[in-house]
Amino acid sequence: MTQWLFPPAQTPGLPIAGRTERFPVRRILCVGQNYAAHAREMGHERAEPFFFSKPADALLTDGAHPTYPTATGNLHHEVELVCAIGEDGDIIGWAVGCDLTRRDLQAAAKDKGRPWDAAKGFDQSAPCGALTLGALPDPAAAIALTVNGQTRQSGRLDDMVWSPVEVLEKARTLWDVQAGDLIFTGTPEGVGPLVPGDRVEAMIAGLSPLSFTVRPR
Repeated sequence: MTQWLFPPAQTPGLPIAGRTERFPVRRILCVGQNYAAHAREMGHERAEPFFFSKPADALLTDGAHPTYPTATGNLHHEVELVCAIGEDGDIIGWAVGCDLTRRDLQAAAKDKGRPWDAAKGFDQSAPCGALTLGALPDPAAAIALTVNGQTRQSGRLDDMVWSPVEVLEKARTLWDVQAGDLIFTGTPEGVGPLVPGDRVEAMIAGLSPLSFTVRPR
């Protein structure tokens, strides 16, 4: 029996709609600029999908509220369709996620050709709603995000440059994708800043919605 120096951290997990079990999360992969309009607003055009990652313990679930992070004055929201990978290595479920981003740190890293880890993989940077098992209810479903009741992001899942299945196939060329992996599949245009006290509501038609309020430090 393994003897640990101290008790290991609990495995992060997503609640599953209509079930008592939870989905154990192994790691979080994210696709950048997978909606053409968002790529353009960030100053880029259609390209091969590229990935970055967040640690599994960046996940925030069950109605928890993220705290405005340190070291930034420009926190951004990015609503995303999240794919959950099952034991056969294929997509078994879907959820609404929000990729929180320290945009100022990301911009500084881009300027210097440095990694994005501090901009993307910080604590509580991956709020996520409950997982819906099975096929995606509607591959052309509406995806949207509001802040304090005002629509910031609005689009359709079929606006993606690369479909979830194509994203998964690309990920498999780079990693041994396994059960418990989550893939955030990109965000529509309209990303923008959040401040403490902002109420965020994110939705994808047919999936459990995600909502949270940004707490002050």
